[in-house]
Amino acid sequence: MKVPLTTHESERLAALKSYQVLDSAAEQSYDDIAAMAAHVCQVPIALVSLVDEARQWFKAKVGWQQNQTPREVAFCAHAMLQNEPFVVRDAVKDKRFAANPLVTHSPFIRFYAGFPLVTPEGHALGTLCVLDQAARRLSAEQLQAMQALARQVMALLENRRVLAQLAAALEHIKTLQKMLPVCGWCNRIHDGKGVWNEIESFMHEHADVDFSHVICPECLQKVRPDERFRMIGT
Repeated sequence: MKVPLTTHESERLAALKSYQVLDSAAEQSYDDIAAMAAHVCQVPIALVSLVDEARQWFKAKVGWQQNQTPREVAFCAHAMLQNEPFVVRDAVKDKRFAANPLVTHSPFIRFYAGFPLVTPEGHALGTLCVLDQAARRLSAEQLQAMQALARQVMALLENRRVLAQLAAALEHIKTLQKMLPVCGWCNRIHDGKGVWNEIESFMHEHADVDFSHVICPECLQKVRPDERFRMIGT
């Protein structure tokens, strides 16, 4: 079975990785949203599904036992191809899914509605989805509520990404606050891995800092005494 891919798949996968959520422990906030989705839509199954290269992994699940399934059988892999709700009213009558093992075997899916989890950059990471073993449809109110819940999942994921970025920034600050081994002759910095780096490259890598080389007034006086009264930049 051919796996459908998004238009910018490599960028999407990089974005998914940046959230550092795959294979993380269950969290009540995501579980609550899945439970609310099942209640709002009156269905037995609700999932927060995230799709990587080869699988869909479930951050939260209601009425579902598996932690993941192959991407090739994932309804959510199709839902991610658009930014709007993806609804399959009766999978048995849909040629895209009629032979899907999730339809022909347990859990015998008939109805699926997936609401893409879209990053601010426009990448779909997965879906908030609801499923049933009977064909059905969602009302306008249910569709609206599910879209709101999907936005809440993305808000949680965004908060997770920001916290991870802050933690990384703090680690960089801690590194720079420590006593760095600097060569007293050439001023190169030892990176702790056996390599001596130019100070410019070390600071760029560890603190995202670039250098603009100028000469201070004291050094200028030593090198060009006749210009000792000139100010840098004038």
